Amino acid sequence: MTRALIALLAASSAFALDLRTADILPAPETGAMGRRAAQVIAEEITKRTQLRLPIAGTAGSANTSRLRILIRRRSGPPEGFHVQTNPTGVVIEGDDDRGVLFGAGYFLRRALMQRQRLEIPDNLDVATAPKYAVRGHQLGYRPKTNAYDGWSVPMWDQYIRELAIFGANTIELIPPRSDDAPDSPHFPLSQMDMMIEQSRIANDYGLNVSIWYPAMDKDYSDPATVDFALKEWGDVFRRLPRIDAVFVPGGDPGHTRPKYLLALLEKQAANLRRYHPNAQMWVSPQSFDGDWLEEFYSILDAEPQWLTGVVFGPQIRGSFDELRARVPKRYPVRFYPDITHSIHSEFPVPNWSFAFATTEGREVINPRPLDESAIFHRYAPDSIGFVTYSEGCNDDVNKFIWSSLGWNPDAKITDILRDYSRFFIGPDLETRFADGLAALERDWQKPATAAATLAGFRDMETHATPQQKLNWRFQEALYRAYYDAFEVRRLAAESTAERDAIRALPDMNAAEKILNADRLTPDDHAIRARVFELAEALFQSIHMQLSVPRYQALALGRGENLDAIDFALNDRVWLENEFKRIRALPDEQSRRVAIGRIVHWDDPGPGGFYDDLGDPARSPHLVRGEPYDQDPDFLKSPMVGFGAKTPEEGWRVSWYTDAETLGETPLRMHYGNLDKSAHYRIRIVYGGDALKVPVRLVANGGIEIHPFREKPNPPAPLEFDIPQAATASGELTLEWTRHGGSGGNGRGVQVSEVWLMKN
Repeated sequence: MTRALIALLAASSAFALDLRTADILPAPETGAMGRRAAQVIAEEITKRTQLRLPIAGTAGSANTSRLRILIRRRSGPPEGFHVQTNPTGVVIEGDDDRGVLFGAGYFLRRALMQRQRLEIPDNLDVATAPKYAVRGHQLGYRPKTNAYDGWSVPMWDQYIRELAIFGANTIELIPPRSDDAPDSPHFPLSQMDMMIEQSRIANDYGLNVSIWYPAMDKDYSDPATVDFALKEWGDVFRRLPRIDAVFVPGGDPGHTRPKYLLALLEKQAANLRRYHPNAQMWVSPQSFDGDWLEEFYSILDAEPQWLTGVVFGPQIRGSFDELRARVPKRYPVRFYPDITHSIHSEFPVPNWSFAFATTEGREVINPRPLDESAIFHRYAPDSIGFVTYSEGCNDDVNKFIWSSLGWNPDAKITDILRDYSRFFIGPDLETRFADGLAALERDWQKPATAAATLAGFRDMETHATPQQKLNWRFQEALYRAYYDAFEVRRLAAESTAERDAIRALPDMNAAEKILNADRLTPDDHAIRARVFELAEALFQSIHMQLSVPRYQALALGRGENLDAIDFALNDRVWLENEFKRIRALPDEQSRRVAIGRIVHWDDPGPGGFYDDLGDPARSPHLVRGEPYDQDPDFLKSPMVGFGAKTPEEGWRVSWYTDAETLGETPLRMHYGNLDKSAHYRIRIVYGGDALKVPVRLVANGGIEIHPFREKPNPPAPLEFDIPQAATASGELTLEWTRHGGSGGNGRGVQVSEVWLMKN
């Protein structure tokens, strides 16, 4: 008996009500939304079962079956519903229009749907309403996204429908002018035309429409600039069939002093309400420095009537708790969590393996169920809800995690993943696919498990139906599983090659030959080839652009990780550059000394210490911070960061990775049991992606080792004496800081390597 059949038979015991011949009956009082809910039920059932359930009042609805799917209204909390099975079929009762639609979505999520099969538990009786009032996702039709710019109107209709089925009530659009190029080779419609269509689709499903509207012009203190903005924004407001809210970020992009920004928004709020009288105006203080943030709060203290609320998003100084404490109580706070980026972001992947960061990059397919749950539970309770920051469908799983938790914060992640898998992939793979999504997140911290994860997905792939293999969500998970496993295998091979090459020194020719040899097995090459096949499948299914030359993606770093699949995972490029430099040295003694530095790179000498701060396993002196669930955005804790250039571009692996802190949070190292009578010297390599941000190093809270200074670019070791007074107690604490009060993304304190050496 096959594994899929065993799973199907096990699932069958929980499904007793056969609805293959049922009618769908929207009661008259449900109106247009009842008819839309009936349509959604009928169409989603047909896609999965080939069954065509008739809707009352349409041709073929005279069904003699005793079973029916009845859609009607009842009184209850906003957006709530009651779904119950009984001897006559299923009753879906909505507490309002959205409740009708969400009840229909819940029915579809609970149903067992397969070819010529439609069943529902015969003991279903669920009444529920959402915990959070705002549950939304940004759907930006713009060149920067890794697939959305190729989506047609029917594709948007289907995706917005699916978000509603899982309880989302808001979509957020992006206007024609932002920080993107004005066109994409993938656009089927212009940005304005598609924005109109997205607004119309959301309205058809009864969902709210928000616009993320950055203020892009240089000088809003100039009345002519304000007049231009009022006309430009007003044209967008006029043309969209539905707008419920506008959210203007203070920065990233845009950068306007608060007193000018909020004066503009007061006028834009009146402009907006000419066309959409009940629309809301929201603002965030993103990227503000300390002075601007205080000015922002002082304006809010006057409680302007035109402002609806404040948004907490990326690059805001301080924590969510601090913002909520400073914003007047009359203003609700909405969360704008970044669910789409894996590094250089609001919520980076904790302790991410450099091999994945080097190749898969910032916008990789990134199911992170446990991380997203931790972020949600840390910050959502102080908000009225969220609209997630997304730049494509690479974060698809994360959207449904947030939607589900926004409805029921007590929902179990395993249940959410199983609902997702049952509805989108099928009941035969429900448990295994859900487990596979969880495994993809785990592999990023424990790369050794990637082989087992791939084995599981390969088995699912073997038993999947043709329809499942064409399913883009199945393809995304497969792509990640194959890609992860390939990089883990390649990392092992390249690490071995580097060790062998170092052993071959001082023979640089032999070392280069070792570094450039192909050590991959035939199965490794087969896995790599499958990654390319899946990239092509994703381009065909959802126009996902995983390569610049193949699919005209925007740029490397925007999800185009197919182009990075072979990037160096060792110091090969750096070593080859060093060998070229060493060969040009004037004498053999100089060449031997230089080669000796390579061979003994991480040797601090007798009585010394070496820390590779970008590798958690090799940084014993780094002072750690709070647990992830208490500090998921690393506002108080050091995290693994990644540099501006990769090992492929000539940086050592140890330079590409670093320990970093954000804002005014210091980065600390602590040493104990030092020789009290010894003199010490410190060697430092500063890495990171903010090399122009000056940093300062002090010892034991007051002894300056070096004043504020920019970091060498490219990275290079710096050495400084440690005053003997700093180590006389046998203890040493090193502390790096950046200038206080700075705005922007907060990055800058980024340290890659530290040697503490005895003189």
